[in-house]
Amino acid sequence: MIKLENVTKIFPGSEIPAVDNLNMEINEGEVCVLVGPSGCGKTTTMKMINRIFEPTEGKIYVNGEDISKINPIKLRLGIGYVIQEIGLFPHLNIAENVATVPRELKWPANKINQRVDELLTVVGLDPKLHRNRKPSGLSGGQRQRVGVARAMAADPPIMLMDEPFGAVDPITRARLQNEFLRLQEQLKKTIVFVTHDIDEAIKMGDRIAAMREGKLVQYSDPNELLSSPADEFVANLVGRNRSIKRLHLIRAYEAVRSNVPFLEKGDSMESVREKIEDSELRAVLVVDDRQKLIGLVSADDIKKDRGAKVAGDLAQEIENYVTDDATLNDALSVMLNLGEGYVAVVDDGHKLKGTITLGDLLEVVKDDDARAAS
Repeated sequence: MIKLENVTKIFPGSEIPAVDNLNMEINEGEVCVLVGPSGCGKTTTMKMINRIFEPTEGKIYVNGEDISKINPIKLRLGIGYVIQEIGLFPHLNIAENVATVPRELKWPANKINQRVDELLTVVGLDPKLHRNRKPSGLSGGQRQRVGVARAMAADPPIMLMDEPFGAVDPITRARLQNEFLRLQEQLKKTIVFVTHDIDEAIKMGDRIAAMREGKLVQYSDPNELLSSPADEFVANLVGRNRSIKRLHLIRAYEAVRSNVPFLEKGDSMESVREKIEDSELRAVLVVDDRQKLIGLVSADDIKKDRGAKVAGDLAQEIENYVTDDATLNDALSVMLNLGEGYVAVVDDGHKLKGTITLGDLLEVVKDDDARAAS
């Protein structure tokens, strides 16, 4: 899909290449993450792919075609572009922002409106509530979702993403990453993704290009990067605790305990007491009649409210949950942030799938260390 052949970029007034003889191929449907310290050439590389910058030497091919022979405007209209600052037009509403490229391509109005609503729904924004709002009325995470929707509006086969989740808080960032990975499972776009964060690179990438001073130092899948760093620079980039970092590569559905006790909201107080007594957590999750997680009942809750008649009367909302497509590192982050020893695992519809405990994560790390030692 994308091939860089002996690509070098030297900016005017400089003798040092920003990108130095780069050779790399990105297969169709892959997420390729460019990672490295500031000034290593990762953003310059990405910007050469859509001809914001022209290579000083070398060739870049998209679908076998030399992009230097493609009209730059035509090239860019076929490539989605998401940046950290999002770059939404403040004077346009959300629907108009998302529709930017389809309007340039002269799509019919009804097709544009349908696509806008479809994409806002895909990124988790209700079109009825958000399409007529201005960017200033959205949170940072919501604006970032609009930026992703806009980049996908014309259904481009290629997307360039420059620190796309860098401007939001860690919890929102993890959720946006997971949402995007879920979309990528369905859409199979070819993506070039720039980050300075090795944890994000490991989580997001099918292939990772570790760069230093304009050179490609290692190009491999996340497992190989963790287990066999090419040199001391890559080893330092990856850092210590590689077993912990490998938690980025395992999804919650692969480690969830599905046979945990739970309560339905209409269960009697006798059932509540029995299940709490049997629970090693001294607390039990509560679901509604559709098996959706509604909260938690603990031994302390029973003591505080003696007038309760059923489990639902005592259920307290909880924050310590993850979706089943979250990574085990996401689960660990939630536990540490909230000071809990476990997380509930739910599906997209918030139906309870089970739990993951800190002990479960420690077992995964121990198993990984044992495999590495052998």
